[in-house]
Amino acid sequence: MTIPAPSKLAFVPFVSVQNMMALVHCIGIDEMLRGIAAYIEADFRRWESFDKTPRVASHSAEGVIELMPTSDGEVYGFKYVNGHPKNMKEGLQTVTAFGLLADVSTGYPVMLSEMTVLTALRTAATSAVVARALAPEGARVMAMIGNGAQSEFQAMAMRAICGVDQLRLYDIDAAATQKMMRNLEGLGFEMTACDSPEEAIEGAQLITTCTADKQYATILTDNMVGAGVHINAIGGDCPGKTELHPDILKRSSVFVEYPPQTRVEGEIQQMPDNFAVTEIWQVLTGAAPGRTSPSQITLFDGVGFAIEDFSALRYVHDKLDETGLYDNLDMVADPDDPRDLFGMLQRAKGV
Repeated sequence: MTIPAPSKLAFVPFVSVQNMMALVHCIGIDEMLRGIAAYIEADFRRWESFDKTPRVASHSAEGVIELMPTSDGEVYGFKYVNGHPKNMKEGLQTVTAFGLLADVSTGYPVMLSEMTVLTALRTAATSAVVARALAPEGARVMAMIGNGAQSEFQAMAMRAICGVDQLRLYDIDAAATQKMMRNLEGLGFEMTACDSPEEAIEGAQLITTCTADKQYATILTDNMVGAGVHINAIGGDCPGKTELHPDILKRSSVFVEYPPQTRVEGEIQQMPDNFAVTEIWQVLTGAAPGRTSPSQITLFDGVGFAIEDFSALRYVHDKLDETGLYDNLDMVADPDDPRDLFGMLQRAKGV
């Protein structure tokens, strides 16, 4: 990405929620999902060039607030994000987020963006990148267990990137399933509303679990999972929150983003510290095998990692000049004399 010259950075491009929604419609959701996925895969292929750390989390009984930073040495990025499952009952989003890119050489911010919508897009794009690498060849049927705010994005990404066009849907709240079916009507899917997780996974080659409750849950039990499927487990994303019975993990080849984070937050928090996992960047670069047999169960224990947010922000930044869908935000003090910040303040008196 091209970083603007510091003299032009007193005003920082700001991508609001309205800008982001307009950007999606301007580009097209399928094309945007494919674009973000391409940026994620490209950045995963240069994984070793990034600073990496588990996200900095502040936990409470109600949820979690997190910072997710990374840098490739030229550009720095971070995301602020929360996860509060109880919010849904209060009419609020369970996840909200914003993010920033900055120039490493000056420390100046170069873009501030909403990331509530963008996180949904990047999470779905990441799932599809991994599924393309690990799912059975020709997989077209996905069970979607948990039909909340992320579900339609997952379906759209799996279709745009992997060719999935048949959905078997289940949620403990039937209204959520009906919402998902209404939203995806006319978009090329064959959809079946199911009365149980067991019914949903019948005939599915790809199983996505995406539930919200902050608890140790058993959405899938061992006897439900047959040979050869790919499991996209993305609902368990903080300590004390899981979706799968541990016996499923023992039978599966497990793939993760960043083990130091996933061992604390993901499904593998249920397993011993030496439980074997493969980092997905190794599969994408050919350094490690992915699916090696038709009967293998592959499991992506996805918790979300900062490099994915960096990739999504980088994609949006690269679309700014093309689309013009941003506002200028006055967030960097720019005195004529860099040593005279106080003087600038005084001269603004009465403005």
